[in-house]
Amino acid sequence: MKFGYTIIYVPDVSASLTFFEHAFGLKRKFLHESGAYGELDTGPTALAFAAHELGDMNFPGGHVQADTSRQPLGFEVALVTDDVGAAHAHAVKAGASELAAPQVKPWGQTVSYLRCPDGVLVELCSPIVG
Repeated sequence: MKFGYTIIYVPDVSASLTFFEHAFGLKRKFLHESGAYGELDTGPTALAFAAHELGDMNFPGGHVQADTSRQPLGFEVALVTDDVGAAHAHAVKAGASELAAPQVKPWGQTVSYLRCPDGVLVELCSPIVG
């Protein structure tokens, strides 16, 4: 068994890809011609987005839509960067909402939390020195 990819269901796949490109500097791997599925180039494990309609097809009982939830969902996408403060400020300028400003944790790692326009919770963090 190996971890293949993460798919996040969103209202507008293209908009989510574009936001992650502008806010975090990630590159688009592809967007399906239907517009219902796309991936970012994040290395060996892909970060993907799929339309809520695909989620509705896959889960007959429905699913919690992060963009309509008042609170962030109980999972996050963690992005590692050497300059959390600058990355955080850039993402806020691109349209992310600040949930927690950058702070140094007791173990020495700098961490911040943002919420993207599509509702995705993102942790920006420095590498763990160990």
